[in-house]
Amino acid sequence: MQKQSLNGMWKFRQSGTDEWLPASVPGGVHTDLMALGRIPDPFVGDNEKSVAWVAQNDWEYSYSFNVQPEVLRYEHIWLVCDGLDTLATLTLNGKLLGSTANMFRQYRWDVKPLLKAKGNDLQINFESIVKYVTQKQAIRPMPGVSQAILGGPHVRKAPCQFGWDWGPQLPPMGIWKDIRLEAFDSTRFSDVHLRQFHADGTVRVEARVEVEKWTPGLSAFLQVTAPDGSVLTNSTELKSGNDNKISLVINKPLLWWPNGLGDQPLYKVQVNLQRSDKVLDEKEFQLGLRTIELRQQPDEWGRSFTFVVNGQPFFAKGSNWIPADSFPTRITEESLENLIRAAAETHQNMLRVWGGGFYEDERFYDLCDRYGILVWQEFIFSCSVYPLDEPEFVENVHIEVVENVRRLRHRACLALWCGNNEMEWGWVDWGWKKPELQEFKAAYDRFFHHTLKEWCLAEDPDHSYWPSSPSSDTPFVNPNGQIQGDAHYWDVWHGRKPFTAYRDQYPRFMSEFGFQALPPLETIRTYASEPDWNMTSYVMDQHQKNDSGNSLMVGQMLDTFRMPKDFESLVYLSGVLQAEGIRYGVEHWRRHTERVSGTLYWQLNDCWPVASWSSLDYFGRWKALHYAARRFYAPLMLSVEDKPPRQSIFISSDLREKWLGSTRWTLANLDGKTLSSGEKEINAEPFGVTEVESLDFSEYLNDDARRQLVFVAELWQGKECLAQQTSFFAPTKHLSLTDPKIKAKLTLKEGLLNIQLSSSSLARLVECNLTGLNVIFSDNYFDLPAKKVITITAPLPFGWNLAKARAAFKVRSVYDSYSK
Repeated sequence: MQKQSLNGMWKFRQSGTDEWLPASVPGGVHTDLMALGRIPDPFVGDNEKSVAWVAQNDWEYSYSFNVQPEVLRYEHIWLVCDGLDTLATLTLNGKLLGSTANMFRQYRWDVKPLLKAKGNDLQINFESIVKYVTQKQAIRPMPGVSQAILGGPHVRKAPCQFGWDWGPQLPPMGIWKDIRLEAFDSTRFSDVHLRQFHADGTVRVEARVEVEKWTPGLSAFLQVTAPDGSVLTNSTELKSGNDNKISLVINKPLLWWPNGLGDQPLYKVQVNLQRSDKVLDEKEFQLGLRTIELRQQPDEWGRSFTFVVNGQPFFAKGSNWIPADSFPTRITEESLENLIRAAAETHQNMLRVWGGGFYEDERFYDLCDRYGILVWQEFIFSCSVYPLDEPEFVENVHIEVVENVRRLRHRACLALWCGNNEMEWGWVDWGWKKPELQEFKAAYDRFFHHTLKEWCLAEDPDHSYWPSSPSSDTPFVNPNGQIQGDAHYWDVWHGRKPFTAYRDQYPRFMSEFGFQALPPLETIRTYASEPDWNMTSYVMDQHQKNDSGNSLMVGQMLDTFRMPKDFESLVYLSGVLQAEGIRYGVEHWRRHTERVSGTLYWQLNDCWPVASWSSLDYFGRWKALHYAARRFYAPLMLSVEDKPPRQSIFISSDLREKWLGSTRWTLANLDGKTLSSGEKEINAEPFGVTEVESLDFSEYLNDDARRQLVFVAELWQGKECLAQQTSFFAPTKHLSLTDPKIKAKLTLKEGLLNIQLSSSSLARLVECNLTGLNVIFSDNYFDLPAKKVITITAPLPFGWNLAKARAAFKVRSVYDSYSK
């Protein structure tokens, strides 16, 4: 096989106009217009509205090319489009090739009869996606997302690109993935299904191959290269076009583990199609050797929902993943790795690729394989009613499903196939019970509980299928229940319940819950000028897509903190509020791992600069929540269950071995005067929860004392303090905080800034930063008890010296956020 890329510089124009403009492929209309200065940055101010016309018009892309001689000599030449977004019509040298209606599919046409050696003209016309869905919705209206352009479910395009409660209405158009020529002679692979079978300490790697246009004399060659470079090979003669298998056995396999449970060794697998010694086609795979199952067994609470890798049940710690940019062709390898690495650095072992985005590209799954991040993979259906009773629509989806399951089924990181996001919940609780929608409900039932499941099992028998998230796996019955299945809990955010409500929830698996925060001030600067720095300003409202998001944030903020004195303080408080809320929930569920098997908070990342539920903002900046995640997802988590006057200390362990250490606790005044203290040796069981002790401080409490006390618990191993946790007897806004007079001593050691912090009284939720820089500290947004020293580190920025770092270092706490 020979390939010729058609990526590069094309030209494009608005249909009906004469001016051709330069375009980049892969790319899209918006990004091409931005590069030319024809439209403003849609992420700034309210420019989203001023560029709406782009998606309301048709566009044309054109490319002239010569065919490379080594390609043209082949018997068959295919035009292969990995991704066209979305409604496209293609012509080559004036001849119609066909049309597309699915951004998630690969499209192929045999173009050998149409090609010339030189001067080929390829044209791709893109129909306005907005006009199309608007017309379809007028004919057959279907419920969808209130923040979105109506009609999106009529077409196979990323739902969130039409708008979401964290995303703009900026549906891109264009050639969003690679485009190329593929040439071959008599035959090629039509499918290679790579599987692994574990038994008695060995792994058999098997490839089932299917061949297009099979002819006698073909053979398959299998090669597996281990992480240490050693190579195993095998070959076999192919007896037909379908159902040929070739395998080999690895006797001392290096097993792949999720992040925190072990290493992630990766094998390279190559499968060749040969005639004699000539290679006709080849496929390469990155393979991690592991078993995985979703274990659902009866227990005293109902039925478990526990992921098991290599026979080891574990608690899934992670978050939800959305597309990393509203214009996906701008996602660089560096930015993508920064996001996945940031998840791994906070001890996450699972990401839920949410069903309102798109199937991610190979780079994403490569990174998840490398960093040990399991993927809960959803099919792209979310929060809407879809025309699943239309045969043409279903067949389009069928091809999409087969292509993407085949592409991803071998991945070490793949944990689960899930049918959709929140659609079963919609049928139960969202007012979709109107008589005119019942034909859609019957189609939903047939598709997600039968058809899609059958497709998945046929293509990938090695991974579980789950019909919807959330679901009890009993159609339309208690989808958010706590007996079996997974749950989404939004009563704290949408329902305005206090954070303490999390402790009333005992889901078998919490796959979605969250609380909003503003992005860091440096990010707000990119879309709002200082005159707009007000929570309710017009521009700030444009970057808050949840209808009542700002009021919900402020309401919970005033339940917890005092009124912020200025906008900068409000931004800071929104971040620490989010971190405190999600911490409160996760710590509770990790104290009950015998019942709850995982938490995936909403959400890891953003697609543009916005107020949202993310822990990493659009630029990858760590919000307070992400620092908190590094603590509440730690393999050995110290937590305090505060039920004043009682304070209870717990250790939650994800370690594979027993852990020996001690806890120390202190009841003190905010100025550091100790009233009571203690220490206890502990023996924490692997994958278990240890209640260390429960302490009753009734004798120390009265109305005044409540506001002046802090309970501090510490986790020690030898002379090292591994973790610290504080709890209180009154809301933060009622604490008798005084100026903590935080002192910071910065030194330089082995290229790292060492920052020693101390205070004269309790400093609540200390924030450190280097002015104007995106620096990741070893810890941030933590409590600093009086007369204690906490040391954190940070990389010294390139070109900086210690004097410059000292001048740029800033620190604040809750005390600095309100007027005295």
